Amino acid sequence: MNRTASKRAALPLRVLWALAAVLLLAPACTGSDTEAAPDDPAYRYQRIVSISPTGTEILFAIGAGDRVVAVDQFSYYPPEAPVTDLDGWNPNLEAIASYEPDLVVLQTNGDLIAGLEALGIAVLAHDAPSVFDDVYVQIAQFGDVTGQVDEAARLAADMQTEIAELIAAAPDASALTYYHELDNTLYSVTSGTFIGQVYGLFGLANVADPADADGSHFGYPQLSDEYLVDADPDLIFLADTLCCGQNAETVAARPGWNQLTAVQAGLVVELSDDIVSRWGPRLVDFIAAISGVLVDVGAAS
Repeated sequence: MNRTASKRAALPLRVLWALAAVLLLAPACTGSDTEAAPDDPAYRYQRIVSISPTGTEILFAIGAGDRVVAVDQFSYYPPEAPVTDLDGWNPNLEAIASYEPDLVVLQTNGDLIAGLEALGIAVLAHDAPSVFDDVYVQIAQFGDVTGQVDEAARLAADMQTEIAELIAAAPDASALTYYHELDNTLYSVTSGTFIGQVYGLFGLANVADPADADGSHFGYPQLSDEYLVDADPDLIFLADTLCCGQNAETVAARPGWNQLTAVQAGLVVELSDDIVSRWGPRLVDFIAAISGVLVDVGAAS
């Protein structure tokens, strides 16, 4: 195993999930009962399986949800998604094929993609966006593949409008620092990650950046209590409320953390892990949470 691979293997699964950063679109050529060929604009996949929580949310948001026949165990939003025991961490080819899909949506997995295509099943593969605008690129790709082009364009436009309004509503935050917590072992994100870019929309400064200045942690450094007490962020955002039961009270109970500016000012923000880790339609909710906190901070100052 090379040094890069060994470092990736040492990271928690939830951090590895966030590391994916390459877009890939790989449609195959068979698998539907419709008369049109897969490369025909009139072709519509009728049996879609999604092994991607973000993909599932996008499919339903663009109006293709009625063609989704099965999703993995983590795709429990929206509530009407047909959740199964399909494994989202280690997808199984035979289990997926048992649902007789003509299209499978998943994060990039070379062996699985090859297996599905060998069975004549089309694949829409996608990964976490590396830059913010890739969110809209992915939504457009989903629209192209499912035939929901107009609906996808409308979703992207609505998101862009709402996000612009939320950013405009927030005061200038360039003088404020923040810490984003991925889990309670203090893994964080730098400004170079997609999540970091979301905070960057508001001008917030990331206290984790110096911990990965050379990029050796791929934008996901593990910090320490001492590091964070010394950094003393103005705002703390917890993206481990569901996975790890973290909240303002547990944070305040950590050694030395009760002296942090964010803790004393009541600026420990509890986020939904699911919303933060997915970059589909609910990205707006994540940005709204940041905007709302900044508006409150501005009103109090």
